[in-house]
Amino acid sequence: MISLYEELARRLRAHTPTALAVVIDGPNAGATMVVSPNQPVLGGLGDDELTRVAARDTLGELEAGRTSTRHYGPRGQTTPEDLADSPTVRVFIESFAPPPHMVIFGAVDFTSALARSAKLLGYRVTVCDARKVFATARRFPMADDIMVAWPDEVFATHGEQLGHRDAVCILTHDPKFDVPAIQGALRTKVGYIGVMGSRKTHAKRMERLAEVGLHPDDLVRVMSPIGLDIGARTPEETAISICGEIIARRTGRAAQSLSTTTGAIH
Repeated sequence: MISLYEELARRLRAHTPTALAVVIDGPNAGATMVVSPNQPVLGGLGDDELTRVAARDTLGELEAGRTSTRHYGPRGQTTPEDLADSPTVRVFIESFAPPPHMVIFGAVDFTSALARSAKLLGYRVTVCDARKVFATARRFPMADDIMVAWPDEVFATHGEQLGHRDAVCILTHDPKFDVPAIQGALRTKVGYIGVMGSRKTHAKRMERLAEVGLHPDDLVRVMSPIGLDIGARTPEETAISICGEIIARRTGRAAQSLSTTTGAIH
């Protein structure tokens, strides 16, 4: 039977967001569990209710990428009045959040620049394109993974793992690719969805998205034209404007995006 630590190592090698929770003080000191999103809890903390409550909190810490110590009663109590006459259980939660993930659709020149910028910011980068001749390691040596696949295949592989720290950037300009890519991205919890194209291109794209059943209210998460309004012209400048928009969206800072302005985008 595989041990908790062997399973922890397996998940980390697979880039699965995982946290280890250990009782470091109180009843059942040393009790341990391994927690990952959308997977059963492995192990336990000595009491079913404590395990349930701590697992819930562990997922929250993991989503935020935090390592912390939480305090409970022996049966998972969390309110001060419930803890007043109970021994305190201290649980150390160590989060192993993988690097944020950027999925880039379209093996184009702008993709190389964006992938390089994303790697500089610590992202794990996946480049996706259905055209085998373009989606190659030779063209994108900076990418961690290259998928010769259509959007539905990409999201079947990565969709459940995408969260608020991650980004999907669609650079294809091809309706056969960008429409299903937008649909797939919207079904995930990814924090940023950006789509390249002019305002005219985006208007036509909105018509196609309406034809497949998406309402404008469904598309508020989609940033298009992609990037901040900094007058970017080259692929490298455009990559910086995209990364700047991603950072601003994640941190909640005010920054003027091309998707909220009018006029020329270059």
